[in-house]
Amino acid sequence: MAGEISIQPVSGKRDLAAFIDCAYRLNASDPNWVAPLRSEMRELLTPGKNPFFDHARVQFFLARRGGEVVGRISAHIDELALAQPPEQGMGPGTGNWGLFEAVDEAVGVALIRRAERWLREQGMTRVLAPLSMSVWEEPGLLVKGHDHAPTVMMGHDDARYQAWIEGLEYRRAKSLLTYELDITQDFPPLLQRIIASGERNEKIRIRKVDKRHFERDAAIIMGILNDAWSDNWGFVPFTEAEIAYAGKKLKPLVFEDLIMIAELEGEPVAFMMTLPDANEAIAPLKGSLWPFGWLKMLRWLRRPRVTAMRVPLMGVLKRLQSSRMASQLAFMMIEYIRRNSIANYGATRGEIGWILEDNKGMIAIAEAIDSFVNREYVIYEKSL
Repeated sequence: MAGEISIQPVSGKRDLAAFIDCAYRLNASDPNWVAPLRSEMRELLTPGKNPFFDHARVQFFLARRGGEVVGRISAHIDELALAQPPEQGMGPGTGNWGLFEAVDEAVGVALIRRAERWLREQGMTRVLAPLSMSVWEEPGLLVKGHDHAPTVMMGHDDARYQAWIEGLEYRRAKSLLTYELDITQDFPPLLQRIIASGERNEKIRIRKVDKRHFERDAAIIMGILNDAWSDNWGFVPFTEAEIAYAGKKLKPLVFEDLIMIAELEGEPVAFMMTLPDANEAIAPLKGSLWPFGWLKMLRWLRRPRVTAMRVPLMGVLKRLQSSRMASQLAFMMIEYIRRNSIANYGATRGEIGWILEDNKGMIAIAEAIDSFVNREYVIYEKSL
């Protein structure tokens, strides 16, 4: 496509609507792209609704050519990320861009350079990208797994983007992996013995979450998460507002028999969160709940029947992470949820992730249950 590319900051409701719509238009021909609900996208991008804005500076940009919107990008600086130790990936001077979509390479290059310029103007000296927008939302660029649709809360990118980004002297900072497994198969005998041993241990209790005490259990899970992940690369702590926000958004997808909390001598020390793959229900809606999508989703939420389950979060308190107990608790929670996923939801496959490429403990658990890498996301870095 010929013509001059114009890149301008998003200003006002009309621009924001165009920013949201851009992704739907540019990905319309990709059979594996799942259109998110437009109402959720508006909430994600709106200060006052998404608590990410409480601790972040954010600027959205639109690319136009011949009056037509041909791309978009966000540039953002998370003040909580700036306060993290540099050796953990974030740290002082580190900004981000994300929500990247472009019709061709010329537009993509222009957008990334505009985001970089904004970050430099804000005093940043380094960029980690893409992050859309927080590391807890959709981090990384999909570089493996374009041949199948993502599960709930995972991103899906045009395969061309990798070459465009790497052509701008971005280098890989970290890979994030998702693992797939056939949950209809029993685990190997050794794991079954480990699980049985845990069941005989009176100090261990694996319990379901209780939706009657949702706020209590959500706080327990987030407390374990903030401790368990605090030394991980890319970690940014959840704020109280974000914990409440995440709880509100996830509550419709919370099913008591799919989320487990492990207690050791009465103390909550680990958790495993599993979600039915809502993308299977969302994909046919093409981003809208109207006119009858809301009814279809309501029916689905009452009794989901799915092919896949996703484990987006799992954690064990740091003081236990190098112990055999940590693995035992993980295997027990995985097995209980595996059984429930088959019996109560008809699921046949599971997806665990994302997992950092150098998280040896989690990778060992994933490999022990005969899972394999089905998707890889890359977070890139570049000096500004």
